[in-house]
Amino acid sequence: MTATGTTLQVVQRVATNIVASFRRLARPIDWRKAFPWIEEPKPVLIGAAVALAVALAVMGLIDAGAARVAQRLPVWLLDLFNFVTDFGKGAWVLWPLGLFYLALAVLPRPTTRMSQAVLAAVMVRAGFLFAAIGLPGLVASLIKNMIGRARPGVGGSINPFLFDPFHWAPAFASLPSGHGTTAFAALAAFGTLFPRARTALLVYGIIIAMSRVAIRAHYVSDVMAGAAFGIVGVILVRRWFAALHLGFSIGPDGHIVQYPGPSVRRIKAVARDLLA
Repeated sequence: MTATGTTLQVVQRVATNIVASFRRLARPIDWRKAFPWIEEPKPVLIGAAVALAVALAVMGLIDAGAARVAQRLPVWLLDLFNFVTDFGKGAWVLWPLGLFYLALAVLPRPTTRMSQAVLAAVMVRAGFLFAAIGLPGLVASLIKNMIGRARPGVGGSINPFLFDPFHWAPAFASLPSGHGTTAFAALAAFGTLFPRARTALLVYGIIIAMSRVAIRAHYVSDVMAGAAFGIVGVILVRRWFAALHLGFSIGPDGHIVQYPGPSVRRIKAVARDLLA
């Protein structure tokens, strides 16, 4: 077979696998079972009201003072936070996950059912991580531009209540913090699949949140809102996947049940099968 023919086969295989993945995600689900608060919204509304009250309290009592403290931080600490804060960008997580998923899609169909099941399980988990981190970040990016909250120092002063909705400019895209959303979505998503990593992920999330306030890119309430947005986004994506029986399921009591992942031994066996 020519190189052109082989390349065409690979492209067709990738396209087929990706289309099949999107079709699986687009299957109809029982929305009431997946999201029971559709019929009983009272707890959600109460939670939203409490969150709004906390946010307003932080805006009025903490935001301005924290921003002024950040102005007085030593240069070396600001340089450190300026370096660290870039690791809160979604690209650091989404690009590797996307490329990993494409690499899995390139692989030929395994020869045994066990190998097929293991490969499917790995692809589902990679897809969950990408969706659970990417979707909250995308929605947060839209919402922050619609809200139009000014970043610290915009307008020549520190005014936590300076808003210009639908301004669609970076200077007025402070709430919620995109970095905070990504960092805490990564914490919740990876922490769901790898519980032992939660402590390290929490440290990562907190450092990213601190860095955004320290370099005066955001107020404290911005990063708090971003953290909440990221975590809630992961919860919603997980319930969506559970309704589709992709890596999770919804138990009789409404709680999410996570399917056991493939062991390292089985993953190695699949790798040997594919390489053979």
